[in-house]
Amino acid sequence: MPNTPSLKDFRRIVVKIGSSLLVDQAAGALKRAWLDALAADIAALHRDKCDVLVVSSGAIALGRAVLKLPKGALKLEDSQAAAAVGQIALARAWAEALGAHGLTAGQVLVTLGDTEERRRYLNARSTIARLLEWRSVPVINENDTTATTEIRYGDNDRLAARVATMMSADLLVLLSDVDGLYDKPPGETGAKHIALVPRITREIEAMAGNPASELARGGMRTKVEAGKIATGAGTHMVIGSGHVDHPLRAIIDGAACTWFLTPANPVTARKKWIAGSLEPRGALTIDAGAVRALRSGKSLLPAGVIKVEGVFERGDAVLVRGPDGAEVGRGLIAYDAADADRIKGRSSADIILILGFGGRTEMIHRDDLVLGGE
Repeated sequence: MPNTPSLKDFRRIVVKIGSSLLVDQAAGALKRAWLDALAADIAALHRDKCDVLVVSSGAIALGRAVLKLPKGALKLEDSQAAAAVGQIALARAWAEALGAHGLTAGQVLVTLGDTEERRRYLNARSTIARLLEWRSVPVINENDTTATTEIRYGDNDRLAARVATMMSADLLVLLSDVDGLYDKPPGETGAKHIALVPRITREIEAMAGNPASELARGGMRTKVEAGKIATGAGTHMVIGSGHVDHPLRAIIDGAACTWFLTPANPVTARKKWIAGSLEPRGALTIDAGAVRALRSGKSLLPAGVIKVEGVFERGDAVLVRGPDGAEVGRGLIAYDAADADRIKGRSSADIILILGFGGRTEMIHRDDLVLGGE
C-alpha cells in the first residue's frame, strides 16, 4: 500500500469550496468566521512558498440570500441574476479575508469551456499564471451569470479538477460536507471510511453515491469524477471535511480524509496526454541548436524555427521536426499558423514589432512539449 501523502509535500495546490460551506442557508449570510479561518490556512501555505489557487462556489447561493429569494429551484434567468449580485459580495469577501493576511486576491471567472477550448484554455492559463507569478491568490469561480448548462449541472468539482490540470497543480483539495469516501453511505451502520485510494476502479466508483444538499449540488459521485480527471493528468486529490475551522490545517494535522493518488507524476501524465490524445494540425521544422535546447529542457523560441507547415490555431498540437525531417516531439503551439510563420527565425524581442502585439515569448512552452522517448 502506498504511503499517505502530507499536504505540506505539495507546491501548487487548488482548493475547492462548496456553497454549503460558505453560505449559512438558515441565516442567509456568508460564514465569515469560517472563511477567515480558511484564509489563515491559505496564508500559512503561502508563507511556505506554496502557490494556492481557490475555486469558490457560492455566487448563486449568496445572491439569493442577499436578494431574499424564496427557497426552492430557481429559473435559469433567476439563477443568472442571483449570481450577478452574489459574485460581487463573494469577491469582496475573499478580498477582505485574504487581505487581512497581506494577500492579494485576483478574481477569475471561467466556465468549463475555458478549460477545454484551446484558445480560451491558453488565455485562462496565462492570466492565472501571471497572478501566481505576482504571488496573488487566484479566486476562480464559474461564470454563472452567462453559463447555462453549467448552472443546471451545478458542481464546481470538475471545474476545479480542470483548473488543477490546466495549471499543472500537484494537489487538488475538495472541501466537502463529509470527510471523504465511504464504502457505503456514511449514515449507514458499519460504513467504513476509505483513507487512501491508490487508483480509481469500478469498485471505488460504485462506492460513490449522489447525496447533495440544496446549495452544494455535487455529491460524492462528482468528486470521484473530479478525481479521475485530476489523477489521470498527474494531480493528487484529497477530500476533507469543511465543517471544521481551519480545514486545511486539520488535514495537515491528520484529520480523517481520503487521498486519491496519481499513477504517474504530473509531468509524465501531461506529456502522455499531449503525445497521445491530440491530433497534430501542423508541423514546425527547427534548427540543430533548437533541438539541443529542447533536449536540455528549454522551451522552443521563434528564433529556432526554420519552417512552419499546416493550418492551425493557437493551442493546437503540432509536430516538431529537426533539420533532417525526423520528428523530435510534439507540443501545443502558442501562435496561429500565420503569426508563427511571420515570427519564425526571429528574436522573441521582435514579436511585438512584427505582429503589433506582445505575444508569448515561447513558440511552444516546455510544459506544453513532449519529446520523443518521454
